[in-house]
Amino acid sequence: MGRLFGTDGVRGVANSELTPELAFRLGRAATYHFGQEQANPVLIIGRDTRVSGQMLEAALAAGICSAGGQAILVGVVPTPAVAFLTHRLGAQAGVVISASHNPFQDNGIKFFAQNGYKLPDSVEDELEALVLAAADSMPRPAGSEVGQIVYRPDLIQQYIDYAVGTVTETFKNLKIVIDCANGAAFEAAPSVYRRLGATVVSLHDMPDGININHHCGSTHMESLQQAVLREKADLGIAHDGDADRCLFVDEKGEIVDGDQMMTICALDFMRQGKLKDNTLVATVMSNIGLHQAMKKAGLRVEVTAVGDRYVLEAMRANGFSLGGEQSGHIIFGEYSTTGDGIVTALQVLSAVVQSGKPMSELAAQMTRFPQLLVNVRVKTKNGWQENQAIANAIRQGEGELGDNGRILVRPSGTEPLIRVMAEEPDQVQLDQIVNRIASVIQQEQSH
Repeated sequence: MGRLFGTDGVRGVANSELTPELAFRLGRAATYHFGQEQANPVLIIGRDTRVSGQMLEAALAAGICSAGGQAILVGVVPTPAVAFLTHRLGAQAGVVISASHNPFQDNGIKFFAQNGYKLPDSVEDELEALVLAAADSMPRPAGSEVGQIVYRPDLIQQYIDYAVGTVTETFKNLKIVIDCANGAAFEAAPSVYRRLGATVVSLHDMPDGININHHCGSTHMESLQQAVLREKADLGIAHDGDADRCLFVDEKGEIVDGDQMMTICALDFMRQGKLKDNTLVATVMSNIGLHQAMKKAGLRVEVTAVGDRYVLEAMRANGFSLGGEQSGHIIFGEYSTTGDGIVTALQVLSAVVQSGKPMSELAAQMTRFPQLLVNVRVKTKNGWQENQAIANAIRQGEGELGDNGRILVRPSGTEPLIRVMAEEPDQVQLDQIVNRIASVIQQEQSH
C-alpha cells in the first residue's frame, strides 16, 4: 500500500478507508510514541461536524486509553484551536478529526506536536510503522495504569479569548456576513466577531453531520456573495470545514482571494514595521499580480512549492512573519503555528478598520491577472522536462507573453497529471497559449 500519511494527515472515506479500527491503532501508536518522552501522555482531540466524527473520536480515545494515555475531548472546534490548546496546556500531542473542505463522507486524522506545529515526516513514518506492523508489540497497561477520557468542551473559550486578543481594534461599525460552512467554525467564528463589536449575520451555521461544505463555505461562495448584497453588509467571510482558512467577499459582492488578502496584510504589516525583512512567503501558484503589488511597494516575495507546510518551513527557517496560499490558508507567525481562518479574518478586518476604506478599495491594491489551469492526463510524467517539443511550446508561449504574464508547468504529486498554468491580461491569448502547450504535452506524454 502507499504511504498512510498524506500531505495533511490520514484521509479517506469514513468507515470504509478510514475505519474505527485504524483510528484505534493510530491512537495507540501516538500514545506509545509520545509516552516514550512522557509517562501517561495527554492527547487533546478535536473534530469537525461530520457524522463520522464521533465514531472516530471514540475509537481514537479508546486507543489512547489502551496505551495508558489520557484523551481530552474538546468536541467540535476549529483545527487551529487544537494546535493552540495543545501548546497552551502542555499536552504531548493534539489530534484533529476532519477532512477540511472535502465532502461529508470523507474524514481525516492529523496530529500536532506539543509545540502546536504539525508532526515532521520522520514522526509520521514512525507512527505509520507502528500502525502497520503485523504484530502489535506495544504494551497494554492494566488496572490503574489504563488511561482515562476527560470531556472538556469548555476549552474552546480559551481559544476564543486568544483569537479576540490578537487584535486591538473594535469592529462596532462593521456589518459582516459569515459563512460557517456548517463546519467547525459554526460556534467560534460568530462568537469572536460579535465580541469585537461587529454586527454579524451568520449563514450555514446549523450542522447536521452531512451538510458540511455542501454548497457553502470557502469552496462555494455564491450564497455568501448574494447575502452580502442583500444585507448591504460591509463584507463577508467564508470559512472552510475545519476553519483553518477563509476567503472574503467585498461590499460589491466580489470575491477577495488569498493573494489579495496577503497583499492587504503585507502592506498593513509594512506600515506598522511588523513585516520581517519586508518579505512575504507565497507558493508558486500565487498570482503574478501579487508579485507586482509587492514589488511596487518595495517588498520581496519568497516563493515555495505548493502546500502550507512549505510556506511554514520557509517562515520558521527565516523568522518571516507572514505567508500563505491563494486558497486563503494564511499563517501569521506572531499568532499561530498553523493556518487559522479566524485569526486570518481578524487581521484582514483590522487592516480594513485602520484604513477607513471599503474592502473593494483595499483589494484593488493588487491587480488579479486572469489565470488558467489545465490538467493534462498522461500515461507517464517521466521525462517531460527533457522533451524538446514541450520545451519549445513553453518557450514560444513565454515569448508571446513577454513581461505581461508567466507560465508554470508542473506534474501532480498524486495523480498521472501534468498541470499547465498561465497568467496574463488577455484572456483570449491566455486560452490559446495554455491549450497549445497542453496539446503538445498530451501528444508527447501519452505513449
